[in-house]
Amino acid sequence: MKPLDPRLLRLSRTARGFVVAAAGTGAVRTVATIAIAWGIAAAVTQVVDAVRVGVVPATFAGTLALLGGAFLLRAVAAWATDDLAARAGARVKSELRAAVLRRAADRGPGWLAGRSSAGFATTLGPGLDALDAYFGRYLPQLALTAVATPLLLVAIGAGDLTSAVVIVCALPVIPVFMVLIGLATRSLQQEQADALARLGSAFTEAVEGLATLKVFGRARRQVGRIGQVTNDHRRGTIGVLRLSFVSGFALELAASLSVALVAVSIGIRLVDGSLGLGAAMFVLVLAPEAFAPIRQVGADFHAAQDGVAASQAVLDVLDGPDEPAAVAPETAAAVAASAGSAALVLVGLTVRRPDTVIGPVDLTATAGTVVALAGPSGSGKSSLLAAIRGVLPADGTVTVPGRADLPPRDRTTWVDQRPRLVRGTVAENVALSADPDVADVRRALGAVGLGVDPGLPVGSGGSGLSGGQAQRVAVARGLYRATRQQTPLVLLDEPTSALDAESEAQVVAAVRRLAQAGAVVVVASHRAAVVAAADVVVAIGASGSVTVETRRSAQEVSA
Repeated sequence: MKPLDPRLLRLSRTARGFVVAAAGTGAVRTVATIAIAWGIAAAVTQVVDAVRVGVVPATFAGTLALLGGAFLLRAVAAWATDDLAARAGARVKSELRAAVLRRAADRGPGWLAGRSSAGFATTLGPGLDALDAYFGRYLPQLALTAVATPLLLVAIGAGDLTSAVVIVCALPVIPVFMVLIGLATRSLQQEQADALARLGSAFTEAVEGLATLKVFGRARRQVGRIGQVTNDHRRGTIGVLRLSFVSGFALELAASLSVALVAVSIGIRLVDGSLGLGAAMFVLVLAPEAFAPIRQVGADFHAAQDGVAASQAVLDVLDGPDEPAAVAPETAAAVAASAGSAALVLVGLTVRRPDTVIGPVDLTATAGTVVALAGPSGSGKSSLLAAIRGVLPADGTVTVPGRADLPPRDRTTWVDQRPRLVRGTVAENVALSADPDVADVRRALGAVGLGVDPGLPVGSGGSGLSGGQAQRVAVARGLYRATRQQTPLVLLDEPTSALDAESEAQVVAAVRRLAQAGAVVVVASHRAAVVAAADVVVAIGASGSVTVETRRSAQEVSA
């Protein structure tokens, strides 16, 4: 692991600013430390002289004032470093999380499908939280070492060149110990990071599948599984702490022996008169400070390893190669970005899956048309919707209706077959905003026949709502966006699969009204009521063959 990953500085402006600020406060702390050493040496020398002559020097009060001011300045610089570290840690974590989420959104669901959602959440959550130690302790100490060590060596050399030479010769011993310890702990730290990911994955998967586990009477068995993973993580943590303490002892021992060499050299020369008391005291006070920064870097590096490992995983995601485009440059994405059509046009759209080929589909659906993708479960309805959205590799072309100056995603509203509700109120889930328009939310909920209070709290995953209610909240979310953003294309995946006949009829009526308002609505469904309400039916067979049936045109519907 690099002491400071340049990718972190490149991707986070806050991190770059913090490194500069930490170097500045480190320089102030070092100057204050040198002033403290000079003040102590001067005060001791003046006291010795006062004992010999019986008179306190007039400069003694000024020396004490300088010493007190230096202590105060060092304390303020240390506080400023800690405050900057806390702020920088919070900002950098926020920036990295936002960057990863944007990157995941750009790569699409296909990229996320190949990764563990639980592991991804663990990395972005508690994994990045471990960056607090990285920014709060390790990085400030690294900046302090880079600034303080040269300044202290220059100050010691000015006081006693021999002591400076001894320190320069002894100083490399600590980095050598750090390298050896780092090589020994690398695999242990990686195992600990993997154990944390396994723990997060086990817990998240158990929570996601809790309803199914309870149905089959397997819920209590997960307690033992999670307990075993937790114990593995606990034992790994104890091992990391044990190694950290041992490595800290090794660094302290190396620094103590090095300072002892300087002290012995100073004592011998002080006795034979070749070194003055003031210079000896000045160097003796500064000698431990010369070793302290680099020694502390080694100790803090171990404390920050969890955060470093998490940031490594995040930076690898951000710097990783892009996934193949959902379509070739001359097909869907390019055509959709350059076209300003008023209709959804599919030309030879073909989705190739490992087990079958779906398509080709040739279709032109004008504004006001409801298109139903019909077929048995697993036939490829959701795959065709994903290809139309441009997030699944496909052959052929897709022209998205709407303004040519807007990207396809801004012209499209999509409702997934899973509600994907988050913790908050119903209104916040409908609007996907912390500041929803309550009137528009009520209209969207009323359109799907859901009479719940928009302020009703919803738990993670939609807890507190029934399956049918959660599905209608998701459909209302699509109606809310389509109405407010005036998106000309609306895609719905199984919007009525969990609804009874009465609720389904209300959702179908809302879909028809959306089309009459000027949108092209594409619905993937195997429900007969939804298919019957469509103007165009794209029937997908079990073998992937496609048949397009036009039942009525948009002009006939409006008439």
